[in-house]
Amino acid sequence: MPAATRLDPSPRLSLSERDESRLRERLEHALARARRSGRRVLAALTVTLPGDVDPVAVVCASRQDGETWQLFEQPDRQRRALAALGEASRIEARGADRFAAAARQWRELIGRGLFDPPQGAGPEGPLALGGFAFAPHGGRDPHWSGFDSGSLVVPEVALSRCGSRVSMTLTALVSPDDTAEERARALSERVGALRERPLPLLDPAPVARSRVVSAMPPEHYEEAVARAVERIGAGTLEKIVLAREVQVHGSVAHDPAGVIAVLREEFPTCFVYLVGRGERAFLGASPELLVRREGLRAATLALAGSTRRSSDPAVDAHLGEQLLRSDKNRGEQAIVARRIEQALRPVSVWVTAAPEPTLVRVANIQHLATPVRAQLHEPIDVLDLLARLHPTPAVGGEPGPTAARMIPALEGLDRGWYAGPVGWTDASGDGEFCVALRCALLAGPLARCYAGAGIVHDSEPASELAETEIKLQAMLPVLLA
Repeated sequence: MPAATRLDPSPRLSLSERDESRLRERLEHALARARRSGRRVLAALTVTLPGDVDPVAVVCASRQDGETWQLFEQPDRQRRALAALGEASRIEARGADRFAAAARQWRELIGRGLFDPPQGAGPEGPLALGGFAFAPHGGRDPHWSGFDSGSLVVPEVALSRCGSRVSMTLTALVSPDDTAEERARALSERVGALRERPLPLLDPAPVARSRVVSAMPPEHYEEAVARAVERIGAGTLEKIVLAREVQVHGSVAHDPAGVIAVLREEFPTCFVYLVGRGERAFLGASPELLVRREGLRAATLALAGSTRRSSDPAVDAHLGEQLLRSDKNRGEQAIVARRIEQALRPVSVWVTAAPEPTLVRVANIQHLATPVRAQLHEPIDVLDLLARLHPTPAVGGEPGPTAARMIPALEGLDRGWYAGPVGWTDASGDGEFCVALRCALLAGPLARCYAGAGIVHDSEPASELAETEIKLQAMLPVLLA
């Protein structure tokens, strides 16, 4: 990925003398604690920025070659955005207990940290951003290098926006043999390299056209669906989600910042996300919230069953009405909602779901959705809630363990982070993770796109293949621009 062009420093993003002094003092205290304990100490300082600063644009303009960068934005929800650069620390966890292991590592870091309590409604203070592969040992194929089965990064610089409040948090992991002056200087220099400029535009008429190919023939997917329907008919399982991979071979390297610019414009109600590791970027626009935790409140969304959109309002409304009346889609959706409620009930005072599914419409597709809310017995970390909820039958199947064994055999691919949780958590254990859908893994001129469909007893292979084509239209037009 190309480095950002260097522009003059932005005074709107610079630290004041008071902020510089506070940063040095925070690092000095962290250093003293590190030397007493003999362990590294997390130190963070949060400052307020002008309300019109665009966190996503700043990070896209300021990223450096090979630097970790991450974006998480939902434009239509109080303009919420979170954008981050660099690594103060990294949390990695593999296997069946990866969510619990990541939660333990994060609590240990925070437990010996020095930072300010959050002042606003959005994420502030030290944060861990990243995601998890769909499978406990997923992401082993070489093209998923850098995207481990569980990987969260504590960024050096994080910019957060909620409504008109914008803040910047600087974070360092201080070792006993550090000096406060050197760490303060390094952070100040990184802030000094931040730039403001608009997001780049994609070339609407490239000279050379891109080539789109399926990683496996479409017939392979239809055969997988047929085999899954046989298993469902035999009573082995109730539902299974099968995915496929489509590759876009460009004539030049895909520009992840340009893709993000289009996605957040076209899908303002979705979670627009990007995780950049080395020369690769995993990005997308997902309509599906896996879980949001705010204190004792938890929220999620049962999303399953879909159909296309139409530019004709009357046809579009008719398609939505058909979806609402479809026994197949309502049955598929009910499986997801039921499992989510069952997963949350043991840790909740109460769990409530909407009595009837509603329509969620995005640019190219409409879904059946049931919001689910819960009042928790105690403030369980959002990472621990992930362990209870992932994977929902919306991306896995029912029963879950049976579907998990069948999915790789039928699909014949390593899903990596596709359909896994992507998001963030803060020092209090609050956080928000979406399901990584409508996504692509970019590596130079190659983009790998993923889409899946829920298979039930009356699924038809050709119809399920067509559903994946509709879902791929979230990413393909952007990558082909």
